[in-house]
Amino acid sequence: MEAEKREIDGEPIEMELLSPLTGEFFPDEWEEDMDYSDTEEGEFFDGRELLQYEESIRDRVEEENRLDSGAGDPCNLMVYYDGQDEVKRKVESAVISIKSRGDTLYGCTTLKLREPLDKKELSELMDYVQGQYSDGWGEGFEQREIPVDGGKLYVHFWQPEGFRFLSEAEIGKLAAGENHKRPRMQLLGRDGSIFVIMARARQLLVQNGQPKEAKEMLDRVKNTRNYHQALAIVSEYVETELSPQIRKERSEPREEKDEKNLKSEQKEQKKRSGDSR
Repeated sequence: MEAEKREIDGEPIEMELLSPLTGEFFPDEWEEDMDYSDTEEGEFFDGRELLQYEESIRDRVEEENRLDSGAGDPCNLMVYYDGQDEVKRKVESAVISIKSRGDTLYGCTTLKLREPLDKKELSELMDYVQGQYSDGWGEGFEQREIPVDGGKLYVHFWQPEGFRFLSEAEIGKLAAGENHKRPRMQLLGRDGSIFVIMARARQLLVQNGQPKEAKEMLDRVKNTRNYHQALAIVSEYVETELSPQIRKERSEPREEKDEKNLKSEQKEQKKRSGDSR
């Protein structure tokens, strides 16, 4: 979906294709209260968190664009396009960059059009750009280390789950916090490590525009004493196979219920140790 389109005094029409930008941050020193031993992934960052590194990311994008271009010009993706002749005729250039909207950083491909594209032509071109993000330009870029204060970043223009181009209206809704339906996450098939599970749940919440809920979930999980209680908390924030059962059971206030679970567990531990008090 195009984010912006404009034509000035007969100049080529300019159109921006905006899409979510994500990354992985590897700190020079891991936080002491987090255990990352069961995952090789870094800390997930969405476009809001990446905004603080906008300059470093932009420099790396511009460097990547110069690798296969002549005379220092930005890489024009249309050089490699082998689709419809009509699209090639209408599109003068397609250049990858990043753009900020409000407090969020997005991936962007800027098109310069000699003539407007019809719906079918635009759809084909968007498929081509998405392919460049996943298997072409973006595949090489996401392997480039970006040094930043406190660690290093790897940035992704393409995401395997739910990638799409966003309209300005959708971006506005995201900024206003209107896209907060609970994301889904399947527990079945994961390796049983609570650290892997909560890292994925956090990733989904942040992608869904709920960073505060993600932090709250992590804080609560850290204070649990067993795996099943941690799963129950995760299932309050993201929709899992356990969520319907958890919603049924958790009719009491959250803090009160967590405290009761802890007391119950402590009582069970005393029984197991032979202390009947």
